[in-house]
Amino acid sequence: MDPQPEEDATSPEPHRRSICPNCNRPIPVCLCHVLPVDPIPTTTRVIILHHPHEARHKLSTTPILTKSLLHATAITARRLRPGLSPLLDRSTPALYLFPSAPSSPALRLSELASAGDRRAVLIAFDATWKHAREMVKASEDFLSSFATRVCLGVEDENMSGGSIYDSELVLRKEPFAGCVSTMEAVARTLRVLEPNGFEIEERLIRILREMVRLQAGFLKPVKPRPKLLKNNKVKENEKM
Repeated sequence: MDPQPEEDATSPEPHRRSICPNCNRPIPVCLCHVLPVDPIPTTTRVIILHHPHEARHKLSTTPILTKSLLHATAITARRLRPGLSPLLDRSTPALYLFPSAPSSPALRLSELASAGDRRAVLIAFDATWKHAREMVKASEDFLSSFATRVCLGVEDENMSGGSIYDSELVLRKEPFAGCVSTMEAVARTLRVLEPNGFEIEERLIRILREMVRLQAGFLKPVKPRPKLLKNNKVKENEKM
């Protein structure tokens, strides 16, 4: 067997992107200039179940949320279960964010506001919608005794996707109307739960907009999914 060639000690190392030590993002898309110097305090504890695949995605908003909110924690796992969070193990009254389904109806955020409901914990799921459904289904046995499902109240699977900032958030296409990024969903819910909720929402959305603006300069916009295009065409024909 021929001997293996020795590595050339003088060969250049592969180029690595410079990473900001504070926000842990590449320097060209660093968000330190918009991140709060001191994380935003809230009475609500935010727990984000972060799917392992999503945790590797460069457009995930979870790391930005945990840096922006004083009481936000991320758990990387595929389901919530006893032992992952001391807070949840105490069965503290909680809300978990996910669109309503026939088998699992959800309170609308507007109903929550009118009832004056102030839960101590808000749970969000950060993943693709396919994975998020699997995560919610796998977690509901654990959550059922202390958590209430809540939705933003504008989901419609028969309409094309996009967030409320669809003209700006062009990097990742949501599956149907009313679906938003994890950061957007948390911001809108804290608007209802927190005494100064409007200010908190505004600050978080400002960060999200800047993240999108910076990232858009390096990525091609996501094309609408074929299914969504087909649905739009059907709706246009029905109007004719």
